[in-house]
Amino acid sequence: MQEVITYYLEMKDKNELSSVEVSNGLSVVEAEIDNFKLNRFLYQYVGEPWGWVDKLSLSDEQWREYVETPNLRTWVAYYKGSIAGYFELSMSDKADVEIAYFGLAENFIGKGFGGYLLSQAIQQAWNMENVKRVWVHTCTLDHPSALKNYQARGFKIYKQESSTMSV
Repeated sequence: MQEVITYYLEMKDKNELSSVEVSNGLSVVEAEIDNFKLNRFLYQYVGEPWGWVDKLSLSDEQWREYVETPNLRTWVAYYKGSIAGYFELSMSDKADVEIAYFGLAENFIGKGFGGYLLSQAIQQAWNMENVKRVWVHTCTLDHPSALKNYQARGFKIYKQESSTMSV
């Protein structure tokens, strides 16, 4: 059994963002046409090293419903023509935007892209209509720098939970 700590972080004002403006050649493009197969690929591609398994058993129809939700938007990060990472933003009815999924593919970690990509995610979240709060969660199973990156961009922890899981 392994203890897993989940951290919930929030930003309540866009002026709290400490943005990284240097892209290091990374370009970020919104996937404006819903394609559940793309989202499923990105989820597996980015999430596999970190044990993202909660959506692996979803059917095509369940993936389609998830991706075609009007409040979900997806951005893909490219470096030299290759997919380097992505993020999904999910807007709730309460004017909260969750960074539902965020990450870099394993071979693009450590190249100075994380701060810029997260800054782009936060800026896009604040650009959505009537946003009052942007939030995200991460856990000790994610990349060791994930929590530090969120905090460096201006997120504050508002809740923490411990659980045990078998490894």
